[in-house]
Amino acid sequence: MVEVKEGKMGKEIIVGENAVSRFLFVSTRSAAIWLILRLYLGWQWLTAGWGKIGAEGWTGPGAGGAIEGFIGGALASAEEGEVAGWYASFLENVVIANPVVFAYLVAWGEFFVGLGLIVGFLTGIAAFFGATMNFSFLLAGTLSTNPLMFFIAILLILSWKVSGWYGLDRWALPKFGTPWSKRSEGPPSDE
Repeated sequence: MVEVKEGKMGKEIIVGENAVSRFLFVSTRSAAIWLILRLYLGWQWLTAGWGKIGAEGWTGPGAGGAIEGFIGGALASAEEGEVAGWYASFLENVVIANPVVFAYLVAWGEFFVGLGLIVGFLTGIAAFFGATMNFSFLLAGTLSTNPLMFFIAILLILSWKVSGWYGLDRWALPKFGTPWSKRSEGPPSDE
C-alpha cells in the first residue's frame, strides 16, 4: 500500500512494509537472528582491536608504524591501479601525515565497535562505524573478511530497531529516544 499525505516538510510518501521486511526489521521475533550476527561481528571487531591496543606499531612502542606499513602497501597497490587515486591521495596526505592518530583511531575504534555490538548498545551506530572501517579497508585494497563483515554491518544498520533487543538497546533506545521523535518514557514491549 502506498499512501501520500501532507507532512511538515511537504508531501510524504509512505510505502507499507511487506511481511518479510516487517519480520526482519521491526518484529522482536527476529532478534535472535540479529543476536547471532551481532555477536559474530562484535567478536571479530573486539579481538582485532584488543590485539592492537598496546601492541608494537599500533598504540604501543613505535605507535603508528603498523599504519605506515599498511598504507605503504595500499599506495603500492594504487600505482598498479588497484586503489582509487582519490583514496590514495587521502591516505598519502592525511593518514600518512598522522600515523599515530590513525593507529589509535583504528585500534580503539575496532575495540569499541566490537564492544558495542556484543553488549547490544547503540547497535546501529556501532555497526555504522564498523561498516565505515570495513569500507575504508576495502578501498585500500584489503579483502580478507571485510566484504562479509561489511555485509553483516549493513544488515545490522537496517535492523537497528530490533538488532539490540537482546542487549542494552532494549532499554537504551526507549530511554534515549531517536533524533526524529519525542522520547518514549514507556517500558519496552515485545512488538
